[in-house]
Amino acid sequence: MTRADRTIVAPDGGFVGPVKRSITIAGHQTSISLEPLFWQALEQEAVRRALPLSALVAQIDALRIVERDPPNLASALRTWLLVQWCDKDASGSH
Repeated sequence: MTRADRTIVAPDGGFVGPVKRSITIAGHQTSISLEPLFWQALEQEAVRRALPLSALVAQIDALRIVERDPPNLASALRTWLLVQWCDKDASGSH
C-alpha cells in the first residue's frame, strides 16, 4: 500500500447532513431523512429498475418490517444501498 492509498479526501461537495423528504408508502405519507448522496443513489437505483422512487422505497420497507428487530427506514435504505454498491463492486459493474 502506497502513501497515496492511505490518503483520504472529502467527497465532492463536502460532507452534507441529512435532507428530509416526504414519500408515500402503502398509501400513507412518511418523512425520511437521508444525506443527498443516498437520495441520489436511491434515485439511480429506481431508474435502473424502472420503478418510481416511492415504489423502490416501499419494497425496501416491506423487506425491513419483516425483520426480527427492524431498523428504522432510513437505516434500512442506507444498508440496502451499501449492499447494492458492494455487490456491483464485487461483480465489476461499477
